[in-house]
Parts: sequence; structure tokens; C-alpha cells
Amino acid sequence: MGPTTTIPSALPHGKAIMTASQDNSRPRGARLLLATHPVISFFALAYAISWPFFVLSHFPDSPLRTVLIAVGGFGPMLAAAIVIRSAAGSITEWLRGLLHWRVSVGYYVYALGLPVLIMAVMNVALAFLGERPDWSQLPDRIPPYLLTFVLTALIFGGQEEPAWRGFALPRLEDRRSPMVATLILGLGWGIWHVPLYGPAGFVVPLVLAFFYTWLYNKTRSILLCVLLHASFTPAQDHLLLTADSFTVDAVLFASYVLAAAVLIVVTRGRLGLMQTPAPSPAETRRDEQGGPRS
Repeated sequence: MGPTTTIPSALPHGKAIMTASQDNSRPRGARLLLATHPVISFFALAYAISWPFFVLSHFPDSPLRTVLIAVGGFGPMLAAAIVIRSAAGSITEWLRGLLHWRVSVGYYVYALGLPVLIMAVMNVALAFLGERPDWSQLPDRIPPYLLTFVLTALIFGGQEEPAWRGFALPRLEDRRSPMVATLILGLGWGIWHVPLYGPAGFVVPLVLAFFYTWLYNKTRSILLCVLLHASFTPAQDHLLLTADSFTVDAVLFASYVLAAAVLIVVTRGRLGLMQTPAPSPAETRRDEQGGPRS
């Protein structure tokens, strides 16, 4: 039996009657929504999957608080997988960036060292402000720093990166500038944290998103973004050598904003994204006529 074909009809406007097999191959309902609006669908699914676990983790004396937070943390990754499969995409291809490790050593220095550098500058700034960091604590902070690094990379943040950077960022940058794409992603990523950290919980992720965008655009490596995520959390938790206070929180946020501003200025807002040259008029005419490019 030959292939299924479309049979022209006498209906107005040149409409055609589709065979049953062709009609059934088209996504419908929820699948159609996921396929036609992948980024919006991804954010909605990530919130819907993660937030119930985050809310339950706040119940008083919950013995499973850490488990609930960890499970909820996989919401973005699951959401991205659902959207990809709805459009018949390849999960293997999507996750390939987790194995992309052959990049210049400088990018590893950036991923592992940037958060440490920011915290070092912060400790110095806090000393000038009279907070008196206790430098003698540093040796004792290294073991918990390393433990938190490993836990963050595996189950407390790093597992989000295939979704935020590996899925959402390149799709946002398809039609928007790196700056706008990062603002949208940073806001969405930040709002995802609100049930954990309160109404202002979106602010720090919104700023940090710029550091991740540059790294992903330069390397296309999800693995490097995982390492950056795994570096920021323990650096903030263990390398600030003063007691928490309003001054410490203010200096922390100001340091992040200043570092992000420097990155934006140095990259002229491109944030590492290579600019594709526009086709020449001759190439455009050949494309419109269906001819080959030289």
C-alpha cells in the first residue's frame, strides 16, 4: 500500500481533507500547548511540580524537610523532560551537555573560583565596615565547604541546571538578546525559589543568572553550570567569616550586583553569545529562490 496522501477538495480557500493517520499525528490539547509554548509550559510545570514539596517542607517539625526540598529540586528537570518529549525531542541530546567537559581550563577556574573570589572580596569589604571577619575560622570551614559542594552538585541545586541553562536559556536566546533572555530566565528561576526563601527569594537568583548565562554561552556545557551552582552555595554558606546581619546581607547583594554589572559591561551585553553574521542580499535572494549557497 502506497504512502498516505492529501486529497484536494472543492472546499473554499483551497482547504484539504487530511487522512485520519495524518490528523492523529498532530499534537492536541496539552501536548499542543507544550509543543507550541515550550518555555512558558516549562516554567508552569516546574512550579507545579516543585512548589507542593517546598510548601510542605515548611510544616512545623517536619522530619522530612530535607527530603521534600531535595525531591522538589528535581521539578525543573522533570518539567523540561516532559516538554521535550511532548515535541518528540531527544532526551539524550538534551542531556549531552552534562558530559561536555572538554573546555579550556579557564572556564573551570571561573566555575569553581568566581564564588570564592566574590566571598574573599566581601570579607575584606566587611572588615573595612567594622564587621571583623574571623580569619582563623577558614581552615575549619573547608571540610563543610567541600561536603556542601558535593551535595549541591548532586541533589541540592546542580540538578536544576539541565533545565534552566540546558533547556530554557537557549530557547529564550533564540528570539531575544542575551540580556533580555537572562532577565526572563533569572526572574523565572528566582520566582521558583519564593516558596523556599520568601517573597524576596527571587532577587539573588535574578542577579546570579548573568554569571551562568556567560558560562553556558561560552562553553555550551551544562556540566560547567552544575559546577558553578555547586560553588556558589557552599561559598555563601561557609566562606563568609562573620555572623549574619543586615550589613552582611546588604554587602552580599551589592557584591553580586557589582560583579554582574562588570560582566555585562565587559561583554557589552552579549554575555558570551557569539553573534551570527547576517546573510548578504545575494544569499537572501538565493534562499528565497531555493537555490544553493556557495
